[in-house]
Amino acid sequence: MKNEIEQQTKNKTDDENASESLKNNSGLHKTVILKADNLKKHYEVKAGLFKKPKLVKALDGVSFELRIGSTLAVVGESGCGKSTLGKLLTMIETPTEGNLFYQGAPLAFTQSGEQLRKIQMIFQNPYSSLNPRKKIGDILSEPLIVNTQLTSKEIKEEVLGVMAKVGLKAEFYDRYPHMFSGGQRQRIAIARGLMLKPSVVVADEPVSALDVSVRAQVLNLMMELQTNLNLAYVFISHDLTVVKHIADEIMVMYLGRCVEKASTEVIFSNPKHPYTQALLSATPSLREKNKQERIRLQGELPSPLNPPKGCAFSARCMHAIDKCFVEAPPLLELKERSIACHLIQS
Repeated sequence: MKNEIEQQTKNKTDDENASESLKNNSGLHKTVILKADNLKKHYEVKAGLFKKPKLVKALDGVSFELRIGSTLAVVGESGCGKSTLGKLLTMIETPTEGNLFYQGAPLAFTQSGEQLRKIQMIFQNPYSSLNPRKKIGDILSEPLIVNTQLTSKEIKEEVLGVMAKVGLKAEFYDRYPHMFSGGQRQRIAIARGLMLKPSVVVADEPVSALDVSVRAQVLNLMMELQTNLNLAYVFISHDLTVVKHIADEIMVMYLGRCVEKASTEVIFSNPKHPYTQALLSATPSLREKNKQERIRLQGELPSPLNPPKGCAFSARCMHAIDKCFVEAPPLLELKERSIACHLIQS
């Protein structure tokens, strides 16, 4: 009995080490599955009866590469363009400029819907993203009914199989959304995103509406599914505590642009952009040695209708120099990070 317990403990330790190794090395040598090249999304906003409409640059030139089995976290304050990026990646909206590539093929010009079905989305609020008048089985069956030629029996088998993967019992098939807890509803939303067997999942604040204990369960589920199904995630969040545990790479956005992008380890151990430093200083920690002095930003996020000249962060940055107020810094590619800051580039 003692030997069996020791062997089980050893196996568990080996599994944890292997999982940690996979997390640390993921994305470093794998194939790029999704590539964004200078994506922009501009909206016209009416200013008055006899005035010209104003232009809102919700997304103003974002580029990145996402590798198979890895997670790119997109973080920033509300209004920085995170959700707009998610809509472009899933082709809910069409970019004003720029290109999006899936496995090397341009998504915007493809004649086939197969590529689009390989990129699915998990929406932020599980309470509003599920139709309250439909049973769970019907909600999960709909993507298969629309996009496949499967029979009713085959569709139900597929639905039950995906429900099992996300930890939902078969008897939930004929129940309505209001009969479930928040965590169960988010599992249903995740199941819906997996119905068409996607390669890329865009998760827009998937745990922000959940309690802390339920949040951990959903995150663990997403990481388990990523390992088992080799999924690539674009994880949109404002919570860096969550991001630290699930992301391989982090892209920090401010007013529609990327200001810093690097591996999770680099961002958390040595942030360079003043905005990234401020975000990390606001992250709570239970360990005294990990606590940082809070950097309190002055003022509010500038209006996208009237963005400041030069660097968009200059009015709130305590380290701003004269150049910051007149010239927008380009995104510079350094050895271990990309960063847009005159302080680093000068």
